[in-house]
Amino acid sequence: MESKNILVVAAHPDDEILGCGGTIKKFVEMGYNAYTLILGEGITSRDDERDRNKREKELELLKMQAYDANRFIGVGEVFLYDFPDNRFDTVPILDIIKVIEKIKSKIKPEIIFTHHEKDLNIDHQITFRAVMTATRPTKGECVQEIYAFEVPSSTEWNFPLCYSPNIFVDIGKTLEAKISAMKAYQSEIKEYPHPRSLEGIELLARIWGMKVGLSSVEAFQAVRVLK
Repeated sequence: MESKNILVVAAHPDDEILGCGGTIKKFVEMGYNAYTLILGEGITSRDDERDRNKREKELELLKMQAYDANRFIGVGEVFLYDFPDNRFDTVPILDIIKVIEKIKSKIKPEIIFTHHEKDLNIDHQITFRAVMTATRPTKGECVQEIYAFEVPSSTEWNFPLCYSPNIFVDIGKTLEAKISAMKAYQSEIKEYPHPRSLEGIELLARIWGMKVGLSSVEAFQAVRVLK
């Protein structure tokens, strides 16, 4: 099988694991090369005003957690940027597009996983738009497939619910790796019944699996697939 490059473009640390951690682990085991681009810094939106100095130690810890989490699922390299958490709409979208184009040019991915366009979170919405702009299907474009993932505690909280997956990946053998990767994000895990709890993550995989006759599944919406 010809090896392909996958790029996960996520707004915040942990979105990549929540959205497609099991699938990335599975594809890596199949021989694909995986990379993760995380655009936003995380954490700073918890304050009334953005203050990176106040959160310096937490931000550094979050970066270390991101590296550890991605290592669990076999990601070859993680690219971390510091766009303001939950404030992507305060910076020119062109700046975000340029970052995606830069990383895309470096690794030349054939496949991209990213956020859903109708997500509740503004950073997720803008990330999707930036990905679509950075991968316009012109002659010579390397990206042939784009898939949108859901992020528990964000995608399903929008109204009306617009997430209609049509691609289902069996992660029965890699769900545990996804859970282990999420455990690296100790600062981001919530208590059950929050959707971003370890139990909630597993239940979501089980529910999608039940819908298509499998034990555990990650569900995606195909955005553009060229064959």
